[in-house]
Amino acid sequence: MKKHNFSAGPAILPPSVIKQATQAVENFNDLGLSILEVSHRGPDFVAALDEAIQSTKDLLGLGDEFEVLFLTGGASTQFFMSAMNLLGQDELACYVDTGTWSTKAIKEAKLFGKVEVLASSKEANFNYIPKDYSIPSNAKYLHLTSNNTIYGTQYRELPATDIPIVCDMSSDIFSRPIDPKRYAMIYAGAQKNLGPAGTTLVIIRKDILGKVDRVIPTMLDYRTHINKNSSFNTPPVYPIYVCMLTMRWLKEMGGVEAMQKHNEAKAAILYDEIDRNPLFSGTAAVEDRSLMNVCFTINKPALEKEFMDICTAAGCSGIKGHRSVGGFRASIYNAMPKESIEVLVNLMKKFAEQHA
Repeated sequence: MKKHNFSAGPAILPPSVIKQATQAVENFNDLGLSILEVSHRGPDFVAALDEAIQSTKDLLGLGDEFEVLFLTGGASTQFFMSAMNLLGQDELACYVDTGTWSTKAIKEAKLFGKVEVLASSKEANFNYIPKDYSIPSNAKYLHLTSNNTIYGTQYRELPATDIPIVCDMSSDIFSRPIDPKRYAMIYAGAQKNLGPAGTTLVIIRKDILGKVDRVIPTMLDYRTHINKNSSFNTPPVYPIYVCMLTMRWLKEMGGVEAMQKHNEAKAAILYDEIDRNPLFSGTAAVEDRSLMNVCFTINKPALEKEFMDICTAAGCSGIKGHRSVGGFRASIYNAMPKESIEVLVNLMKKFAEQHA
């Protein structure tokens, strides 16, 4: 039976990437060695790392003012590492609280400087993106979480501000074009829309570094990793390699512009059914609905387990909603094919015919 992987993360990867990554585990570049055992300083892996860095710049339109790093520790490490490197003790950073991950980032940033939470949607269980708030002109940066995996909300437009933006893009990186000029820094755990767990993509504008007075531990200083091309210590070789393969696939698919059209079309199929079907309701404000994580509940809670069982029997994996929201969550990242969404939609239609 074909599996339809709706997991929020670690998440679906393109089949062609899985195939190439599997081959590399057995025999990388015809070296007679696995990618898991080659030197991170050998020419074959260095070439893969360099390609991953250049492909990031190509896909997102990044100029020479940006550095691209592949680090470890997940986005959670970037919650404090970003503030440690960018925010002086007496300086102000502004945050918008749109869910669990931004809440965690706020907590960590408070260890390093002044933090102001400009707006929050916590009172509505984070089911919308706050708007119409003022941004202090003296803020060092504005921190946003572009897509909220748990609650199914996503920024459609950035706030109107000249303040540099630091953005956690863990769950929608490479899903649509960005304007690099708006950002001082972007970070993203790979395991949702780029590759396997184990590496974190960090994109940082060089001119914002070196401006805090504190002593930064060597491993937590972005300049350390820039100077050593993400290889100050042994990097996560295999996750970086798979990210490189995924970006090759993205280019073959037409880049982030093509991905945006693909993702909008996929999401529309599912949201249209949620809005049409009398048994189901979306949980996020319509104007802020995520193209990556579609959250919905069933209007007859007693039927939730039955529908879950039907989804499982049909090969739909990872469909259960996060405990903070309940119901169901279909994560439909770049690699999710339209056909899998149609399978889920057909299950919803048949279930409504039986129970509505």
